[in-house]
Amino acid sequence: MTLRLALTGDSIIERRLHTRDDAMLRPLFDLIRGADISFTNLEVLPNDFRGDPALESGGSHFGAPEWVLDELVEAGFDLFATATNHSLDYGIAGLKHALAALDRRRLSHAGMGRNLEDARRPAYHPHPQGTVALLSCTATFAKGQEASAQRPDMRGRPGVNPLRHDVVHEVTAAQLATLREVAEQLGLEARREQMVKLGFRFPPSDPAILPFGEMEFRAADKVGLRTTARAKDMDGIARWVREARGLADIVLVSVHAHEQGEDKEVPAEFLPVFARRMVDEGADLVVGHGPHLLRGMEFHRGRPIFYSLGNFIGQNELVSRLPSDSYERFRADPEATPGAVYRTRTDNDRRGFPSDRRFWESLVPICTFAEGKLVEIVLHPVSLGLGEAAHLRGRPRLAAGAEAAAILARFATLSAPFGAALSLDGDVARVRLPA
Repeated sequence: MTLRLALTGDSIIERRLHTRDDAMLRPLFDLIRGADISFTNLEVLPNDFRGDPALESGGSHFGAPEWVLDELVEAGFDLFATATNHSLDYGIAGLKHALAALDRRRLSHAGMGRNLEDARRPAYHPHPQGTVALLSCTATFAKGQEASAQRPDMRGRPGVNPLRHDVVHEVTAAQLATLREVAEQLGLEARREQMVKLGFRFPPSDPAILPFGEMEFRAADKVGLRTTARAKDMDGIARWVREARGLADIVLVSVHAHEQGEDKEVPAEFLPVFARRMVDEGADLVVGHGPHLLRGMEFHRGRPIFYSLGNFIGQNELVSRLPSDSYERFRADPEATPGAVYRTRTDNDRRGFPSDRRFWESLVPICTFAEGKLVEIVLHPVSLGLGEAAHLRGRPRLAAGAEAAAILARFATLSAPFGAALSLDGDVARVRLPA
């Protein structure tokens, strides 16, 4: 039994793609349709802009017409990760509309739910060549957007499957002493202690940590940022990975994370720990996305971890409706149309996504499994058309020639620190599987 699984990153889709009719796009989408099962991260909310616009959006309010789901199905996709920082751009009502749209179409999706257990449950997608289980979680979301647990006497809160993490800022001893002095003189420390006495806060678990507002600091030899995934969330997700391991041929864990290390192309330190734990629990592969650009890959126990596949469809400048909060956030004229708001945000393509080629390059790995064992990965480089007009760019197509070579070379460089090696083969690369 051989199963071919296609993987993509973020699909920010707002308009029809015509993937069967457009000669430029068709070769890539024929690859996706030719796989037995294909996966994408659904970065928009297919809610027909229904629900209540949230104050804290994921950067911009990514509502979309419901029919974008039909467009993605026509493009060949079967598995949809839905846990992102945009899942509640239109509040709980918008999330429920999106869930209803997915369920009416009987699509295999995971990551959002009506309570925490619902959001964590895997989606199972059977195929004659094998069944793939999908689990989806996000590390990036606003407070209150995570789903909550159901109780015997109270419903849980709808939301996303969260991968929460703690952040500690390490500074020198002298810097910490200055922060402590500032906290005391401003009265921040006195107010924190008062809240602890009232039972609304708790002292830090590590006495070496200094709380300063909403941030935590501790002394170290050098300045740095330390991130740690919360054990409760890792354990909760791992529980369902173990369940899926016994009920599917292939287990795919999707993680949406904008959090970075020393550079945007480097994952925050908690992400490799989480990904390797999921493999230890039984995942066959972990697929990351979120920062909208490529990050490297590694193998753990012979199983691939893609830290970010970047954008796959990038039509974020074509959102047709924006709430007033977006206008205020981007300091746009209230009378401006949505397209003009995005031009204001990017200073007419001179800053932001349109000014950086990395956001317009991607990869589509095609993973071949034989009898449940990964035997080959072929990486297809993808261009999203940087330099084209806003209504044309963001549509993925296979890269070729020098452009393909440059994308693959960059991915190889990003993967080298993780020990993953690529072999170039024309306009694609083949990954050397560990023995």
